[in-house]
Amino acid sequence: MQSYIDFAARNGVVLDDVGPCKFCGAPLDRSVHECIEIFELGSGGLDLTSPQDHAFRFFIVDAHALQHPELHGRWSNHFHLARLVAVLDEDVVWGYRDSPKLSAALDIHKADVPHERLVPPRLGQRGTHTVSDVRAIRDDEAACKTEIRAWARSVHTAWASEHERVLPVVRRFLAMRF
Repeated sequence: MQSYIDFAARNGVVLDDVGPCKFCGAPLDRSVHECIEIFELGSGGLDLTSPQDHAFRFFIVDAHALQHPELHGRWSNHFHLARLVAVLDEDVVWGYRDSPKLSAALDIHKADVPHERLVPPRLGQRGTHTVSDVRAIRDDEAACKTEIRAWARSVHTAWASEHERVLPVVRRFLAMRF
């Protein structure tokens, strides 16, 4: 599996070693490296294993991926934005069983528009909340969940110009769900 460093190098993306994360704007000391590290550590003391809390795990993954699209494959943006649109705009209560259905809907979409690319918001303007905001309150479960939801909403809003482009994926997914 390719690391984010390898992926960035292969695509000509220069990763800073110090300062804030240039992708999401998180105020960190070791830039994107610390940002990825915080993300990989997970949600601190939160136990997100119960089904009613799975949404927070998906919000974390989607928000972080969309704030760092240069470190993932281009179709990853479609998947994560489509999931945020489905959950936040269509009121879908996401479960693990839904991800393969969204992937299948995205595969059909890719065949229809194989050259489509979503245009990410400008660096540092990909949401008003970041992983560092979640880390700052990780010991307060209620506040942390509120912050995770705010983070996902802020990323969803930052990507608003691309919502129309993922709507065909969301609609196909909704049709496949039942």
